[in-house]
Amino acid sequence: MSEGRRPRPVRPRPPRPARPGGESGNGAATPSPAAPPSPVAAPDRVASPGPAAGAPSQVLEVRFKGLRSDFFAFSGAPPLTEREYVVVEADRGQDIGWVKRAASARDLACEGGCDAVGERTVPPPSRRVIRRAAPADVLRLRQLRDQELEVRRRTRELAVKHRLRMKVSEAEWQWDRNKLTVYFTAEKRVDFRALVRDMARSFRTRIDLRQIGVRDEARRLGGLGRCRRELCCRSWLTSIEPVTLQLAKDQGLSLNPSQISGACGRLMNCLRYEHAVYTQAKKRFPPVGRTIRTANGRENVKSWDLFEETVSLEAGDGETRTIPLAQLKDERRAARRADLDRR
Repeated sequence: MSEGRRPRPVRPRPPRPARPGGESGNGAATPSPAAPPSPVAAPDRVASPGPAAGAPSQVLEVRFKGLRSDFFAFSGAPPLTEREYVVVEADRGQDIGWVKRAASARDLACEGGCDAVGERTVPPPSRRVIRRAAPADVLRLRQLRDQELEVRRRTRELAVKHRLRMKVSEAEWQWDRNKLTVYFTAEKRVDFRALVRDMARSFRTRIDLRQIGVRDEARRLGGLGRCRRELCCRSWLTSIEPVTLQLAKDQGLSLNPSQISGACGRLMNCLRYEHAVYTQAKKRFPPVGRTIRTANGRENVKSWDLFEETVSLEAGDGETRTIPLAQLKDERRAARRADLDRR
């Protein structure tokens, strides 16, 4: 450079605009420059900061066949709503289910911190919703459900061929046909390795054989109970807890298993969740067998009816009567006052 020429000033280049979706030319995500805030903004137009790039906007509970459900993250617009069919990430492929519940990912943030350490958010599910399901996708799903009847029949034939003591109860195709899950019940453990090999050659996909209990089988298949209503384990119970004969004894029911068993052959689940009602009722009614003072003198408590709110009493001469619980409380209160007056 000669001494007579001045150097040209270096002007800074303007920032290169980002491509739609926040991606640069090499495929890496680059944050777009934030727009400067308006100097004058109305109070009702103040915008809250949006989610970061790639962050989920919704957390969804997706329901599949047989009450099977799982949680998935979704980042897209417009937001998904309940009862929508969606294509989700599955084990080595894709599957289809319908949205049971949808919640905003921002609503799941822990204000003040989930562990009292600092402000943080609930980690999103590892699997994501890929897209909304098209009508053709739902049609294909229904066709697979029709084919599952043939899958169960052929699986039963193969089980008989291998002399396996097992009951094939349900089959479920994954939407992309990369996996076939077959559920069965058995009294003992079953060596089904040879059966799996034959099924893999027959259906030409990955086979997943799962042994379940009779309670889980009734939950998946559904049915009607003794009350002529849908099975509780199918309609609303979220978990199945152990049920014992002691629960039936506490409720004053017959201890004959054939009379207190459900469609699965096990003790009914209502014995478990109704037990608390009977436990509280015992605190309001006098114990059976106790002798109490009433308006007729000393009487023995023979029984009581929780739903009718009545108590059966037996006098010393063998005469019995049935009175409402409220009347019995009044008579016992009056008898106690009479005893105090005599003293």
